[in-house]
Amino acid sequence: EEGKIHQARLKGKMRTLDLKSTNPVAVGDHVVFELKDNEALIKEVQERKNYLIRKSINLSKQTQIIAANIDQLFVLITLKDPFTTKGFVDRITVGAEAYRIPIILVYNKIDLYQEKEKELLGEWLNCYDKVGYRQMKISAKENMGIDELKSMMKDKVSIFSGHSGVGKSTLVNTLDPNLDLRIQEISAYHKSGQHTTTFAELHSLSFGGGIIDTPGIKGFGNVLMEKSELSHYFPEMRERMADCKFHNCLHIKEPNCAIKAAVADGEISESR
Repeated sequence: EEGKIHQARLKGKMRTLDLKSTNPVAVGDHVVFELKDNEALIKEVQERKNYLIRKSINLSKQTQIIAANIDQLFVLITLKDPFTTKGFVDRITVGAEAYRIPIILVYNKIDLYQEKEKELLGEWLNCYDKVGYRQMKISAKENMGIDELKSMMKDKVSIFSGHSGVGKSTLVNTLDPNLDLRIQEISAYHKSGQHTTTFAELHSLSFGGGIIDTPGIKGFGNVLMEKSELSHYFPEMRERMADCKFHNCLHIKEPNCAIKAAVADGEISESR
């Protein structure tokens, strides 16, 4: 509230939330701390309204909380240099749906799109229109769609996520030049981007609100989910599940499945 910034560390017997996480405190957490010799000792992490969690990369049985207390998630997608897969988008949106984080899909670098990419973009827009997600087309480099994005972010805590090289740092710098995040060009060798963010950071925005910039993510492994509940996190499936013959339908081989019927009718995209 006072706007002061303190160096902080965890107190020995800190009260943590019961998750097998590699990081007991995450970006966006609200904490209780005490000041000692100009250092903040974190005593307690307060209840989170939501969080984005994934499998820890190196420790298979542990999880990593990417960020907490998020107002909205912007998934940055590029269909060229580098190419984003629908599998990645679906995994990260499932992770957000599980904790009721509002989702916006943002197609960046549209100034680079040729006919092939424009056709593909139309397919993607059609796929996620059926889901009900808000979608935006922007170019951080050419300043296209930036004003609309700013108005959506004002006075909210937003998180940007996407593969390395999708232009997160460029976009954040375009939104607020004062931040001056480090940018590295896409590596021509592997075209997957040399990510400049190595851990999630929360930045205050000059026009109000905050942005959590996450490291470029090559994969996103969902955790703490049963196979039977997975379809609950696909909005277009969730609204039809009650019409399935069996209440525990997995929508694979079961007869009279409303989800399979919707796919056959083109109401749900097959890629989902």
